[in-house]
Amino acid sequence: MHIAGFLLLLLEKLIIYSGHSRLLLTHKTQPPFSVKFTASISVSMAAQIRWNYDVFLSFRGEDTRKTFTDHLYTALRNAGICTFRDDDDLPRGEYISTKLRKAIQESKVSIVVFSKGYASSSWCLDELVEIVRCKNSISQTLLPIFYDVNPSDVRKQTGTFAEAFAGHADRFQAEMERVHKWRTALTEAANISGWDLQDVANGYESRFIEKIVEEVLSKVKNACLDIAKHPISMDYRTEEMKGLLNLGTNDVHIVGIYGMGGIGKTTLAKAVYNQIYKEFEGSSFLFNIKEISEQPNGLVQLQEQLLFEVLKTKNLKIANDARGINLIKEKLHCKRVLLILDDVDHLKQLNSLAASSGWFGPGSRVIVTTRDEHLLTILGVHEKYKVEELHHEESLQLFSWHAFGMAHPLQDYKELSISVVNYAGGLPLALEILGSNLFGRSTIEWKDSLEKLQKYPNNQIQKILEMSFDSLDDDNVKNTFLDIACFFVGMDKDYAIKIFDGCGFFPKSGINILIERSLVTINDQNELRMHDLIRDMGREIVRERSSNDLRKRSRLWFHEDVLHVLNKQMGSEAVEGLILNLSILEDVHFETEAFAKMKNLRLLQINGANLTRCDRHLFEGLRWLCWHRCPLKFLPSNFHLENLVILDMQDSNVKQVWKEIKILNRLKVLNLKNSKCLTKTPNFSQVPILEILILEGCTSLIELHESIGNLERLVLLNLEGCQNLRNLPESTTNLKSLQILNLAGCLKLDKLPEQLENMMALKEFIADRTSIMQLPASFGLLKNLEIVSLLGCNGQTSKYWLWRFLLRISPESSNPTHLLPASISGLCSLRRLNLYDCNLSEDGFPIDHGCLSSLENLDIGKNNFLNLPHGIGRLPKLTKLSLKQCTSLQSISELPASLMYLDTSDCTSLETLPNLSHLQSSEVLCFEKCPKLVEFPGIECLEYTADIYRDSGHSLAIIEELTVRYF
Repeated sequence: MHIAGFLLLLLEKLIIYSGHSRLLLTHKTQPPFSVKFTASISVSMAAQIRWNYDVFLSFRGEDTRKTFTDHLYTALRNAGICTFRDDDDLPRGEYISTKLRKAIQESKVSIVVFSKGYASSSWCLDELVEIVRCKNSISQTLLPIFYDVNPSDVRKQTGTFAEAFAGHADRFQAEMERVHKWRTALTEAANISGWDLQDVANGYESRFIEKIVEEVLSKVKNACLDIAKHPISMDYRTEEMKGLLNLGTNDVHIVGIYGMGGIGKTTLAKAVYNQIYKEFEGSSFLFNIKEISEQPNGLVQLQEQLLFEVLKTKNLKIANDARGINLIKEKLHCKRVLLILDDVDHLKQLNSLAASSGWFGPGSRVIVTTRDEHLLTILGVHEKYKVEELHHEESLQLFSWHAFGMAHPLQDYKELSISVVNYAGGLPLALEILGSNLFGRSTIEWKDSLEKLQKYPNNQIQKILEMSFDSLDDDNVKNTFLDIACFFVGMDKDYAIKIFDGCGFFPKSGINILIERSLVTINDQNELRMHDLIRDMGREIVRERSSNDLRKRSRLWFHEDVLHVLNKQMGSEAVEGLILNLSILEDVHFETEAFAKMKNLRLLQINGANLTRCDRHLFEGLRWLCWHRCPLKFLPSNFHLENLVILDMQDSNVKQVWKEIKILNRLKVLNLKNSKCLTKTPNFSQVPILEILILEGCTSLIELHESIGNLERLVLLNLEGCQNLRNLPESTTNLKSLQILNLAGCLKLDKLPEQLENMMALKEFIADRTSIMQLPASFGLLKNLEIVSLLGCNGQTSKYWLWRFLLRISPESSNPTHLLPASISGLCSLRRLNLYDCNLSEDGFPIDHGCLSSLENLDIGKNNFLNLPHGIGRLPKLTKLSLKQCTSLQSISELPASLMYLDTSDCTSLETLPNLSHLQSSEVLCFEKCPKLVEFPGIECLEYTADIYRDSGHSLAIIEELTVRYF
């Protein structure tokens, strides 16, 4: 007896030492004390075991893997519950694997999803036997879920469970003891108080899962944080964030999460926290730092909370935030901690809680959530993560969970749901609030709510988004934001900056601040963009300030409101901006008296409007006038536009804009695009700082006023499509700041001024489809020229002036056959040259690779080459070469190694290519409609080729192979 007791004690010590509980002693003749002792072993084992998983999930894959169980698994993971779920590719046999048995034994809770087909799987039943054994031996928690099955059927093995065992009877006749264990396990598990889908949530799976997760959280007793009920898209975002945290290293890493209000920054931070906090010695999640820090002694409270949560030390009192800083550094500099700083909006908050990575021990991680990206830059975070809007499908799913309690909308509500989702623009906050507000309402109520939203934003959403505006501490930045929200969404950023500059708003820094606060974005087209709900928030701020009194509203943008104010002549000094964009069919006239009281009007758009009785002095404070389709022949002389920065009169009927000389000392942009009645430009002698002059499509324009030479700051001159313009005045050569000159489509323009060398800033020269016969010799002196396009200049004399252009010959030479090559170093900045359809042959196109050392893009398509012009293969930076439609081209003898794009499509005579193996990183090779091209030497060596285009009729094996290989 003593020996048996000794052995039991020894085994218990071994179990405790190993940290695992896989042994259970049983003896048919145990004395009474040994029964109690066996129980004590189980308790000890449960206390000492190292749990590798919070939950083991047992289920019948064919029944629920892709439905209920997948949703439950995702919800458990999002709640930070470490869950084991066996994979489809796990090898299966007659008995469960050692890996599965080990996972069951190392899980704190086992969840068994009893479905109709559960008992038909011997694998599931063996899992259950092991789960019940662990429940009894190491006090593991067993949580049964009855998914569309009656607990009584499980307990008594009736219904589908009886059918399953009938099937097992024949198969396992020799293993009746095993079958008996299955029945016993089913009965025991079904006798445990579990979860029945029909009884608990009336069949609603989402609510059912929520309650299960809540109970599991209470069982595993961890510090997990509650996150969103339906954390759509959170899985992949959490993984991305974990990647940025670089958890495998021992350095201290600080990562920022930023984005607009309501986008899900805090939710993401909580999801990440739940998954990784166990890896640290201590952790703290400080919520709502902005709000708490504004309270008396708020920063000290946060410091106390941080130290308490990490150290678990009660009654820790801090006298002031300076003392708190020292305590944090003193107590935590050796601890591996996880710290989340949520909703930071001021540098002082960071300085009081986590100013430096040196405050924390090796391996520590700090996550900061903020609406202000610039704060993260100041803090010097290692990585930044911007939370983007949800995609449409994700948005619809999240909205549906809140509006219908399921992952998709009801059929009768589908179109309405899509409208709400489009309105929300992927913002989780809006989707949750709107979905909850519309839950259980009729379609009529939905339609009414949608109509209301078009005019009045939801108050809950408005308050949260408005916090970002309130945090702006500069009135100039606030005014910039409101102007963009009301007028300039979609406007070119540089164009808008000129307007704001004229208003004294310091826009370069102001717009950057708005971008950093996630209030404004800039797209690939350099346009100002803003989330629709942010835009609506800004407009609502303007509306609220005027207490619904249109006369006091600073900005007017709504069509009906503007018409009402102008027709009733209700304008006042409060009005700073007004836009009206009438359709072509509307014939609306306003008397200038309607603007008489708008003394502070800065911004005005009246597209398509007609002003009558122009007998008042108006617009003295105007910075931006946009008047498309202006019906007037001239601007009235009593329009005082001295402060005007931009005058935009596209598609207007003006003949000369203004008659007499006007003093416009602040005008930077004049846009008269498609003003087809314009015959002559105005006198520019008193427009000293004009930077952009757009006359594109002015088809009646015959001449430019000689005073154009006074525009020393002009950067862009666009004359494209001025088909009746015959010449440029000699004074044009005085445009020392001009960078872009566009003459495309000036069909009657046949020459350029001679002294072009003064235009040293010129970078882009476009003269497609002109009648220019020759370029002046001074053209070769334009050292900063990067782009030249002469597309469609296919006259018989083009060879002559092209020789002069490329060889910079003396102007006295008149016979192209007697020209001697000379230095063309002046074109060393040229990056793009377009000579498509210029009637060239190889003898008329010499290439000096020394002078064209910067050339990257060359288009010499639709010309008369028999062979590729000599020297092209030695251009060191050439990456794109187009020979499209060179129907006479027979041979290409050389290509530069730098080439990435080659287009020989429609080269119907092409027969020979050089060896292509030397091309270093080609991306696109196009040989379409080259019927005589049958050999592609070296093409099999192009390991990095992305796309190779060819005719479908080609039968070359190597091309077939590469097509399959690279698509």
